[in-house]
Parts: sequence; C-alpha cells; structure tokens
Amino acid sequence: MLKNPYTQRPEAASENSWTQQDNVVWPHFEQGPEDDRLDHFIHRNGHVFAGTHLIVDLWGASRLDELAHMEAAMREAVQQSKATLLHIHLHHFTPNGGISGVAVLAESHISVHTWPEKNYAAFDVFMCGDAEPEKAIDVFRSYFSPERDEITNLMRGKVS
Repeated sequence: MLKNPYTQRPEAASENSWTQQDNVVWPHFEQGPEDDRLDHFIHRNGHVFAGTHLIVDLWGASRLDELAHMEAAMREAVQQSKATLLHIHLHHFTPNGGISGVAVLAESHISVHTWPEKNYAAFDVFMCGDAEPEKAIDVFRSYFSPERDEITNLMRGKVS
C-alpha cells in the first residue's frame, strides 16, 4: 500500500485503518441544547435547501502566497459569516507559492486554492443553518484586493 503524504494521522495510511479505535480522539462538535433542529436546512424566500454554496473567483488578486495572511482572511471570513470554526489546515506549495486549504466549520467549510503566478484565487464557501456565507465575499475582497471577481451562488440540497 502506498503511503499518502497528506494524511493527518499516521494510522490512516495503514491497512485496516478505518476500524474504530478506542484510543483515538477525533475532533467533534456538540450541538447546544438551545438548538433542537436536526437538519439545519435553510428556509428562505419560499425555498428549503441544505445550504448556500458560493463559488468565489478572484482575478488580479495579491498576497495569495502568504500563509499567515490567508489564515487571517479565512478566520475573519468565518467570524463575519457567523460560523463555527472547527479546524483550519493550509498547505504552501513550492516553488510557485500557491496555497490550498480548508476551514472545516460546524456549518460546512471554506476552501481555497491559489495560483499567485496568475494572481488568481478560487474559494468555495459552503454553509448551512443560520450562517451568512455572503459576508465572506467582502472579507476576501478586503484581504486580497482583486481587480475583479466572479461569484456564483448555489442552493445545495434544494427540497422546494
């Protein structure tokens, strides 16, 4: 079996690694007693759907190869969106300095992939419940000063 250099836990790269292990503690999120909804589907403008998924393309953007700046932007986007950060992981590629990463949220995720040599960044912002993912857009504009952006807004898991 080939070892995967991107696994967070070494035991994930071994045979039979997907069995429950009593000594492994995985991060988890406890829903508060005041929140009794089980599905966290959104009810808006006559539609019911699982979550809002924003595809955010930034063109002519700057500072796309700075890890600390990217982490600060993602943390600010989570905060402004009123989401709950569970974990953030960013990876810096060489030699071009691109960044790939994800902020795992109780409400879903924000992911990023950058191409600094093209001054381009691709963000996915997917959130359910009462979060306000649209507020992440202005955070990214502020942090990366794009010359232009393209935003696609999708209703994921649309029931009606």
